[in-house]
Amino acid sequence: MIPSGLMLADEEIIQTMIDLVQCSKSHRIIMAGSQSSKQMVELNRRGYARVATTASCGLPRGQYDVAFVDWQRQTIKALATTLDWLVHFLAPTSVLVVSIDCSERTDSMKLKSLLERLGFRIEAGTRCEHGFTISARRRDAAQMAVAA
Repeated sequence: MIPSGLMLADEEIIQTMIDLVQCSKSHRIIMAGSQSSKQMVELNRRGYARVATTASCGLPRGQYDVAFVDWQRQTIKALATTLDWLVHFLAPTSVLVVSIDCSERTDSMKLKSLLERLGFRIEAGTRCEHGFTISARRRDAAQMAVAA
């Protein structure tokens, strides 16, 4: 049985991620993190049918509109490895949302530096009870949207 506090935390993280991105039910979403399977079920329950986890996503072809990464109780270094791999699944105009439970300012600075190295810029963020959640878009996404 899952303690109700953990269930509420997962639901809060999912809702915060959806709110930051203003995600529609037609978006293709990829989930990463230790709770990704449970969170995929929660998104399906909310009507999001086009959701996959990193375990079920197939080959990277830039096919996802949104990536939700719930990175609780894991290191920034492990997050860097995951994001290096995950960005190949994202379309050029997609949004990356990362929820992290860091308590130190150095962790948030490392995350910002990591995202910049991968070509993303932070658009929005919010502090939550369990850390903070940010959304980021590729720096050249606005130019790509205008060109299309």
